[in-house]
Amino acid sequence: MCLSFGNPNNLSMILNPESGVLETLAESILLAARTAPKAKGVDDIITALIEKEDIESLASTMERLADEKGGGFVFLKRDAVNLRNAGAAVLIGVKASGAAGLNCGACGFKTCAEMLERQKVEVEFWGPNCMFKYADLGIAVGAAAAKAKDFCIDNRVMYSIGAAARVSGLLEADVVFGIPLSVTGKNIFFDRK
Repeated sequence: MCLSFGNPNNLSMILNPESGVLETLAESILLAARTAPKAKGVDDIITALIEKEDIESLASTMERLADEKGGGFVFLKRDAVNLRNAGAAVLIGVKASGAAGLNCGACGFKTCAEMLERQKVEVEFWGPNCMFKYADLGIAVGAAAAKAKDFCIDNRVMYSIGAAARVSGLLEADVVFGIPLSVTGKNIFFDRK
């Protein structure tokens, strides 16, 4: 009896197809961010799937920010390498349409009106903003990261990608976080140098 390791029946198959569905799953990850609970039911969340042609531009912006900000921000260059090696990446941001109107003081001002009247500061992000908008963003980012993990997609929430997206004008939002996604045999976002 002769064993053949060829394809004697001319069967058709796709080897290692998992990376081909990554962008589709990224859209489902953004769906989790969209449907996450929002304070007072006001949805100021903005989401985006980073196109492949934008990845190099974002990575270069991250490296430029590292040089501009100095020694404590060398991690931006490490994160740029992670972004370049990722199979896909998503952005989740918030563009605040106002404040919750609770006068809670969590933003650092006595009233929502006082916070809204303040001159906004623009660095990587734009603020101050209502703390509840930041909480909405955190919940949306957490929901997205959890959905990625549900799909067994390696991921890591990165300030650096979001900052580069906002500084470069890729996403018009007040605060943005990026989540690179990877489907490889080892999580590329940990054990980093």
